[in-house]
Amino acid sequence: MTDEHLPAQVFPNRFPEAVDSRPGVPQDRCHCFGQGRVGPPGPATYFHTEIQDTGAPGWLRLLELIEEAVADGREEFRPLPELSPEERRQIVTLPASIGRLTAVRTLVLYGSNLVRIPPEIGDMTNLEEFSPYTSRRLHWFPYEITRCGRLVDSTVSTRSIYGNYKYRPPFPRLVPPGDTVPDLDGPAPAGWDTTAARTCSVCTGPISATGPHQAWLSRVVATDVLPLLVNACSQVCLDALPPGAKGYIPAPHRGGAIEQPPSR
Repeated sequence: MTDEHLPAQVFPNRFPEAVDSRPGVPQDRCHCFGQGRVGPPGPATYFHTEIQDTGAPGWLRLLELIEEAVADGREEFRPLPELSPEERRQIVTLPASIGRLTAVRTLVLYGSNLVRIPPEIGDMTNLEEFSPYTSRRLHWFPYEITRCGRLVDSTVSTRSIYGNYKYRPPFPRLVPPGDTVPDLDGPAPAGWDTTAARTCSVCTGPISATGPHQAWLSRVVATDVLPLLVNACSQVCLDALPPGAKGYIPAPHRGGAIEQPPSR
């Protein structure tokens, strides 16, 4: 029996307050790889190339919401319900100022249009619960999230992430260091997919002018195995990384045509 002939199932919505019923399309479609079926890996994948419009009303409102959260020291941050559907659609990354949300214990980004999260999430030292569920264009996370030492609970759309155990979509191929010299204040997402590669993901030291030593590493973060993008200052720091999660590629790698364990 094919999937389309199976009876429909109803699942409870864990975050009903995060869903906006007003008209609009808050999330763009993603064609990076098939997320609705289990099957063999598809062709090569590439980073999303969208650049954040820092003049968009949604972005400006998000900056205000972060400042409000910093000021009142709230422990729960759910910014998207405060935005209209169109404003939510304008947010493709989070601002670096999320690192100032040091009192926040719960971060909910349910149904976002995000394609990347900045490394400053690692500064959210009290973060315990992270829920970007149904953010279907968010395929990877910065290695810096492993600095959130109190993070114990996560809700991630597994089929939306690179290398997931269900059918192993391929990782984008990373550029070897020195092949190109990026603008570290704004690297092109097509080649680097990071908006700030100024400090090492491993030792926090400075990144040289020739660009970061990048690698993928799948690690357990809270309750999920996440594909993590490492921006290291040197091969020495890459060599210092821990091994990958059990059942995943065991060592840091550059993606592309690399063999993964079979899907489950």
